[in-house]
Amino acid sequence: MTPSKLEEQTTTPPSAADAEFTERPYSVYTSKEKWFIVTLVSFAGIFSPFTANIYFPAIPTLTSVFHKSTELINLTVMMYMVLQGLSPMFFGSFADFHGRRPIFILCLFVLCLSCVGLALVPTNAYWLLMVLRCLQATGSASTIALGAGVIGDIAVPSERGGFFGFYSLGPMLGPALGPVIGGALSDGLGWRSIFWFLCIATGLACIIMLLFLPETLRQIVGDGSVVPGPIYRPWIPIISCHSTAASNFKRPPKRKFKNPLLLFKNLDIVMLLFFNGIVYSVFYAVTASISSLFADIYPFLNDSTIGLCYLAIGFGTAAGSAGAGKVLDWDFQRMKKVYIETHGSKSMKTESNDLGDDFPIEKARLMSMSYSMVVLVATGMGYGWCLQKKVHIAAPLVLQFIIGALSMAVMNPTQTLILDLMPGQGSSVTACNNVVRCLLGFTYVLLNGIIVISMPLLYLVIELGPRFRKKRREADVQTLVARS
Repeated sequence: MTPSKLEEQTTTPPSAADAEFTERPYSVYTSKEKWFIVTLVSFAGIFSPFTANIYFPAIPTLTSVFHKSTELINLTVMMYMVLQGLSPMFFGSFADFHGRRPIFILCLFVLCLSCVGLALVPTNAYWLLMVLRCLQATGSASTIALGAGVIGDIAVPSERGGFFGFYSLGPMLGPALGPVIGGALSDGLGWRSIFWFLCIATGLACIIMLLFLPETLRQIVGDGSVVPGPIYRPWIPIISCHSTAASNFKRPPKRKFKNPLLLFKNLDIVMLLFFNGIVYSVFYAVTASISSLFADIYPFLNDSTIGLCYLAIGFGTAAGSAGAGKVLDWDFQRMKKVYIETHGSKSMKTESNDLGDDFPIEKARLMSMSYSMVVLVATGMGYGWCLQKKVHIAAPLVLQFIIGALSMAVMNPTQTLILDLMPGQGSSVTACNNVVRCLLGFTYVLLNGIIVISMPLLYLVIELGPRFRKKRREADVQTLVARS
């Protein structure tokens, strides 16, 4: 039940302004403006995986110049992953409460400063290398969660799949492009050039955000028509200000800070996070092991050509993200048409302007995934077999492309559904997703076996999800009644 409907039943009939509010679109941004915003956050989102993977080619050099064992240098990778999982829990939740734009800029600024420190770190200060890598992870990791929150702010479910598919291009191209650029920089200009490159790139991204990114958090700007304070406004307002309708807009009440860990109390969310984390582990197991496995199995490869091998899975993720977004929007429209024929068009009107309480959003998002999952499992197992048998390099590269594409076809629907189920907490729930991902890591066959075992979780979400969603909505209504 929406707040306006609650007022109608408990107090007086809605005013003319309230009636106009219910007819307003979810966001006043035009389609082009939404795509521009999603492009900005996708560009910023690339730095979390990119910063992690560009470091890999320099590991042998760092063991030499710092006079440390490979295990100790790999410890900097492990600590990066730990902070990569934990820091979005703080920054993502903070962004759900205090705004996307300032947290985006803060994270990129911290990342830029940490890269300057890493470029200048003395080779006799291993402890400083460790500290700066942790600081680097803290700055970079939250950008993915922040971008997901932005999409939840500006997009209704009917268009969210396409936006999320395009947004995923940035974060998922990072693991493919990072080693290529890192290997070329390390071989040509030395290992410090990697961090100078990151410093320049993140500094540029920070400036772009300052210049162009508007605030989107609905508690601050509503549907985009409320003019926020100076820190929330872009320096160059390419996106036009829609403040002319602000007087008719009823801004949502300011919410209290919510502990993101409380999201794990929702069984349907936990099932989705677990399944998504397992699939991501398959994807990360492939990307993280390419350099070491290919160097051993195909000794004719050097550092530069090994880096080029990452492009196969990178192009696969790009194709998969674009295709998954279109399929998600198509599935949603198909389910919406069936729902309207059964319940009538008025049943679709809520504060999101797109969904009724009993709309089967879980089925709309997940019903086309089974085919992709079956092929992904078979491809993952085939990839491991090809490497074990040391077949021609073309075979694993083709399978990498397929794994990248199908991983996106499986992960994007679950991630989009999580945003649908937790409106207003897009950054927090994506941060929880990131934690689960970083905690999971196994081998190829075991991971694909776990995918098979965990597939029933998706059907449980389809069956049980509406009940949990209804309970959350009833709890929200009770909270509104208690406050009124």
